[in-house]
Amino acid sequence: MHERKLVMMKRTAMELAALASAAMPGLDIVQAVAFPDDSRAFDSAIVTDTDNNHWRVRSPRNSQAAFRLETEIQVLSGFTPAIRAHLPFRVPSVAGAVQIDALRTFIYHQMPGQPVDLDSITGAESQTIDDIGRIVAAIHKLPQSVVETADLPVYSAEQLRSRSLSELDQIALTGKVPSVLLRRWENAFEERQMWNFTPRVVHGDFDEASLLIDRKRAVGVTAWTDLHIGDPAQDFTWLASTDSIEFREALISAYHRHMDLPADHVDLHILRRAALAAEFSLAKYLMSGINASNNEVVAEAQTMLDELASDISTTGGQDIGQRFWESSSEPIAPADPAFRHTQTSSIADQESVEPADVATETEAAGRTEETDETEPSDKAPNDETPATEAVHEELPDLQRPEAEEDGAELLVHSLNDDNQIVPHEPTPQASAEDEDTQPISWAVVRENLNAD
Repeated sequence: MHERKLVMMKRTAMELAALASAAMPGLDIVQAVAFPDDSRAFDSAIVTDTDNNHWRVRSPRNSQAAFRLETEIQVLSGFTPAIRAHLPFRVPSVAGAVQIDALRTFIYHQMPGQPVDLDSITGAESQTIDDIGRIVAAIHKLPQSVVETADLPVYSAEQLRSRSLSELDQIALTGKVPSVLLRRWENAFEERQMWNFTPRVVHGDFDEASLLIDRKRAVGVTAWTDLHIGDPAQDFTWLASTDSIEFREALISAYHRHMDLPADHVDLHILRRAALAAEFSLAKYLMSGINASNNEVVAEAQTMLDELASDISTTGGQDIGQRFWESSSEPIAPADPAFRHTQTSSIADQESVEPADVATETEAAGRTEETDETEPSDKAPNDETPATEAVHEELPDLQRPEAEEDGAELLVHSLNDDNQIVPHEPTPQASAEDEDTQPISWAVVRENLNAD
């Protein structure tokens, strides 16, 4: 026997008002107005009683949305009076509930303010932007007990990265996502430096619709259905929908100012992960349609993914951490500790390199440009060889995707007891000029590098 999935028809504002009256006997409602919300999951309205009190009614449209609402009730119960008193914004409180067809509709005390559209927020005054930055920072500094008491998810940075890669594998198997997006996202998920962040309490559904504005001040936050401990960038994914770089930078600047963290603890990649999450959410939306056998959702998601791929091909898209190689015949050393090469649709593993090693490798690679191309030698440095020279001889083999096409390779030279470069037998591809090249003093090489 198949489990019955409850899906409710869309309710009008007057129907929601009737549910509010059922939940709160004696409530005499004189007005009901629809309220912005996630239309796929909830029906919402603001109702007004004879005493001019305002109440928000929120009704789930399916069992998944109902579960999210039940979660919100747990979250709000964790906001003790002491926690609420220290927040720079208002949090909803529940006034009543009514159950219809196993789904509960909740009535909340209405808070001051109204949600506004993204364009209005983007063009808001500096005070409003500062308010939003302070609000998000306050959410991220909430005590973890708010999440733990409600038994909500807790994710580490590595868990989130690994989970995303696993989801990407499943998404790739559908064959419905442009390959340029799959490669782009895989590169970003593999850039470990970008995923070095401190997990925090995250709202999880924060955007312009969950933010209440009153007389140009941000005063309240609603929609607490997805609270968890995870990536703070999740609360900035909505910024990917605005083209205003100035607004994004001003908001992040306000956020960092109110987080008040030491300089070495500032999350420098938070906007990059936010943009990545916004793009990847389209693929998740596609998967939700596939899993629900909803062809309409699948078609809509594919259209959005194709538009995103076209935009990236034309403009490069937003910075999500992907590394781009410039065509060159010389090998290039990695620019950060975590590095993976892209080759067609797959990514080859390469071990992480410590920052100090990167600097040494880059310097060593630069030195080889002054010498001829020969085969590597197994000769170990003598005991009197400076440390930097010894590391030079142990330089690992680095390659770019282009190197396999143009035949370029990184050659490491050895030194003899007199600090002279040891020549090697020329390769068949070596030019006559290479064959005539004589060993030169390592001291001369250093002098030339210093002169440059």
